[in-house]
Amino acid sequence: MKAEAAFLTLALGFISVNFTGFCFGALQVGFYRGKCGFADVEAIVAGVITAQFFRDPSTVAALLRLQFHDCFVNGCDASILVDGSNSEKTAIPNLSVRGYEIIDQAKAAVENACPGVVSCADVIAIATRDVVFLSGGGRYDVQTGRRDGLVSAAKNVSLPGPAISVPEAIAAFSDKGLTVTEMVLLLGAHSVGIAHCSFIKDRLFNFENTGRPDPSMDPSLENILRSRCPPFATVDNTVNLDQNSFSPFTISNTYYQTVMLHRGILQIDQDLGTDPLTMPVVKNLANAFDFPARFGAAMVKLGAIGVLTGTQGEIRRSCRATNR
Repeated sequence: MKAEAAFLTLALGFISVNFTGFCFGALQVGFYRGKCGFADVEAIVAGVITAQFFRDPSTVAALLRLQFHDCFVNGCDASILVDGSNSEKTAIPNLSVRGYEIIDQAKAAVENACPGVVSCADVIAIATRDVVFLSGGGRYDVQTGRRDGLVSAAKNVSLPGPAISVPEAIAAFSDKGLTVTEMVLLLGAHSVGIAHCSFIKDRLFNFENTGRPDPSMDPSLENILRSRCPPFATVDNTVNLDQNSFSPFTISNTYYQTVMLHRGILQIDQDLGTDPLTMPVVKNLANAFDFPARFGAAMVKLGAIGVLTGTQGEIRRSCRATNR
């Protein structure tokens, strides 16, 4: 999936139990407090991410997408970071994922202060929280205590694409323990990032093989996008998912307002505003004052999918390779 945006029941906490000799720990806010001497792990990550964000604000879309692609395959275990000829990175939906070097930098910084303690999976979660905050999406308390997975295989990658129907999207998110409302909240990440013209050309020129544009699209938006995405272009241009020139890097509920005005870029975006299963949620969020807090809560839920804790998995020395 080239659209650089994050598509996105597990309880927010996990009960510690003993099972076949293993102790499964719990995700918790402040997990690393006191585990690295006087070093503040989250502050170290924040320093790296803040500098990167001000160099390149598109970092927010990159890390949101990276976390989503990681958590939807084998859970939030940093398996997407592993290099290899058949690792998750090599799967078609992940070929345009970026941000790996940012996670490398943050991991190196915490390793320097506190070697062998902080997982790559937690670095992803902390870093993504930080860019959401920097982009105006509010600050949420990130839970930590994840451990890194031992398996990364391209064959395991199955992700919902931008042309998925609303019922199909609901089923995909439900399979990960996420509700309809949480799905719509997480798709609010489409207020940042870009989409390639190849993913929207059908909406502009041959919607559902009618030879006509998508009738649900605002005509003025259609004209703008047609000029950016001509039918016989040899280059796959990109367009901002948020066509508001004042907020292309800001996480906000303007995404839902845009959808209500029939100015959603991707098919799934626009369908959220017309499908009876999701339209009431979109309307509510378009007028909500508490979107940042609700988005943050949905991100916490996303970050708890299929985590490894306790003695499961490992703490990688390098995010690009397992220790074994």
